Amino acid sequence: MLPWKRLLRPLAALVLTAAVATLPAAGTAQAGTAQAADAQTVTATAPSSGWNDYSCKPSAAHPRPVVLVHGTLGNSVDNWLGLAPYLTSRGYCVFSLDYGQLDGVPLFHGLGPIDQSAAQLSVFVDKVLSATGAAEADLVGHSQGGMMPRYYLKFLGGAAKVNALVGIAPDNHGTTLSGLTNLLPYFPGAEDLLKATTPGLADQIIGSAFLTKLNAGGDTVPGVRYTVIASQYDEVVTPWRSQYLSGSDVRNVLLQDLCPLDLSEHLAIGLLDRVAFHEVANALDPAHATATTCASVFS
Repeated sequence: MLPWKRLLRPLAALVLTAAVATLPAAGTAQAGTAQAADAQTVTATAPSSGWNDYSCKPSAAHPRPVVLVHGTLGNSVDNWLGLAPYLTSRGYCVFSLDYGQLDGVPLFHGLGPIDQSAAQLSVFVDKVLSATGAAEADLVGHSQGGMMPRYYLKFLGGAAKVNALVGIAPDNHGTTLSGLTNLLPYFPGAEDLLKATTPGLADQIIGSAFLTKLNAGGDTVPGVRYTVIASQYDEVVTPWRSQYLSGSDVRNVLLQDLCPLDLSEHLAIGLLDRVAFHEVANALDPAHATATTCASVFS
């Protein structure tokens, strides 16, 4: 039998994916790093069509700015190369932030403690509201980015500043990562490794202390509209039904109910799926919503 240390290495590699390859040998999550990195939100690399354009003023048709919240191992540009232009071309003021940065890990964000990432989101929303003059923002997040804002809404005063939260494949109740997390107890030290090197990943495991706190007392807070857009082919947030929320003013949507031919999994639904994008637009402006079908790929 192989020693447990040799068994731990491939398991950790599977769970951490690209993060392990980029982490410094002695890297740990630093609270100060996450706060300092808030000032480094993307500006020059974003398109000039209204995305991260702080001179953009919301219109009467779309009176609230939209803040895009990337997923784990994503960033404020790569995660939104599809959806940000889709929304700006429809007249929205669109902004995106980087959060959850770790020392020595460029580009791959969303790895820091999620409560600290929510604090970064709070600062960013205040910045957007100040620049646009709007009283409230709408949030759209992919994966962790659809779940993390709920901490901001519930514990950091975000409910007074947010009209709607749209989660695209959000891990609202955690994930088994297609069963991989169930193997952690069989590898001594594996869970401690996750917590020490990438706390943002450890926080997303079903049953984590973070998720227990987040979901205690109910999934939602009054005054915010919630939409969840899930795919039955999601291989990252599993089981996929755990993405759904319970509570007042919640709409849970299965992508395949809108278009049975849509095979998008966890990444595609957030990066390039125009059927999902159409449903995001409906959630942002329900008064003018139109039916989302397979033909929405052409809209």
